[in-house]
Amino acid sequence: MNIVIVDDDCLVSGALKTILESNEGIHVSAIGTDGQDAVRLYREYCPDILLMDIRMKEMDGLKATAEIRKDFPDAKILLLTTFSDDNYIVKALQLGAMGYLLKQDYTSILPALKAVASGQTVFGSQIVSKLPGLIQKAEIFDYAAADISERELEIIRLVANGMSNKEIAAELFLSEGTIRNYLSAVLDKLNLRDRTQVAVFYYQHK
Repeated sequence: MNIVIVDDDCLVSGALKTILESNEGIHVSAIGTDGQDAVRLYREYCPDILLMDIRMKEMDGLKATAEIRKDFPDAKILLLTTFSDDNYIVKALQLGAMGYLLKQDYTSILPALKAVASGQTVFGSQIVSKLPGLIQKAEIFDYAAADISERELEIIRLVANGMSNKEIAAELFLSEGTIRNYLSAVLDKLNLRDRTQVAVFYYQHK
């Protein structure tokens, strides 16, 4: 797994590089210090995942995310911050970031990277607890009319609660492959792009 790290604190990026590369199969291709570096390094290295701070000088992580996903819509970007700011969370969701974690929770970064690499969207527990109150509500949605089964709706709820495929599989006593198949069907039926949109959709129509 090739990673690019972008953070304006060299101590943080250096520590992240050391931590991540101590794990077999992970290589940090490059390190940058602001959003402009992020855009340039993404184009140069096309990493599996871009691990990026949000609050940076010149260009912040949210602007860099928007710029990168304009040219690389499938880019996997995991955002890090020391602030669980509500506006940041909503903007990150809107931009299609694959994850939003607090820097303080170092132990969650490696599992988050692995989850994002497999196509999952991850949010730290402190972030997930905020989501219901942040998403603007729309009218109640008729899932049955959209051919969403009870099992699929149950999986949608668990995704919205921040659970990974592995955790959902354990919860429902199913295989991860089965969960992936259910999610694929959900995305198709609701015309959604990824797990982030599933979570947002659920909270909008709850």
